[in-house]
Amino acid sequence: MRILTPPVEEFLSDRVPTYLAVSDEVDVFSRAWKAQLPVLLKGPTGCGKTRFVAHMAAALGRPLITVACHEDLTASDLLGRYLLVGDETVWVDGPLTAAVRHGAILYLDEVVEARKDTLVVIHPLTDDRRILPIDRLATVLHAPPEFLMVISYNPGYQSVIKELKPSTRQRFISIDFNYPPPDVEAKVLSAETGLAPAVAERLVKVGEKIRNLTERGLEEGVSTRLLVYAARLLRDGAEPRSALRATLTRTLTDDRDLQRTIQEIVADFF
Repeated sequence: MRILTPPVEEFLSDRVPTYLAVSDEVDVFSRAWKAQLPVLLKGPTGCGKTRFVAHMAAALGRPLITVACHEDLTASDLLGRYLLVGDETVWVDGPLTAAVRHGAILYLDEVVEARKDTLVVIHPLTDDRRILPIDRLATVLHAPPEFLMVISYNPGYQSVIKELKPSTRQRFISIDFNYPPPDVEAKVLSAETGLAPAVAERLVKVGEKIRNLTERGLEEGVSTRLLVYAARLLRDGAEPRSALRATLTRTLTDDRDLQRTIQEIVADFF
């Protein structure tokens, strides 16, 4: 029987994504990787968790395999499955198995979206055993020292149905994330998009004002990711109010009153 696994080159990046440290997260992550300790990232949508993992993988020179978790994710999706290739039955590794074989960093994004019975398969990799049993292959893989399990979730969306079990949480060390300080966020926008620093600073001020609207019914503040989208349009010469209406106002809410308030904030700066 043949076993197919994606080549490691598929998961390597020759570019280190722009990330500016806010606290001790870079040092903590680096030490966790060296000590073979799994990592939990907590923070709101679009605050830089995924970018941070990509940055650290590139900085450490490790391949990165990312899985966007969802409610239909199964254990087979992570481990792999048998497939027919021509007249031959072959085993095709899933992302979890491939990450263990390659000594990669495996990133399960928004892990609470996955079914709880699916997450059981990661448990043997997040304790002292660091093993991956694959019953269908009648084998057990031992994770190499370079392998690291990283998961993330947004505590703001926790509910009775979708929450991380204490038995799972206590298998990880945790790093808290939030939106970057204004000066750091402006530097990220400029470095990532080439937007003039002065314009980036004004855009960040718009983001700050909009985030205050969570006290007035806005479900979640504007993410750094959305500000990057807006910065790209502004860099390319889009009319500012039109660009910010498309990237911020319409994306953040369907409530007409909140949309008007957001546009009034935009008008104060652009």
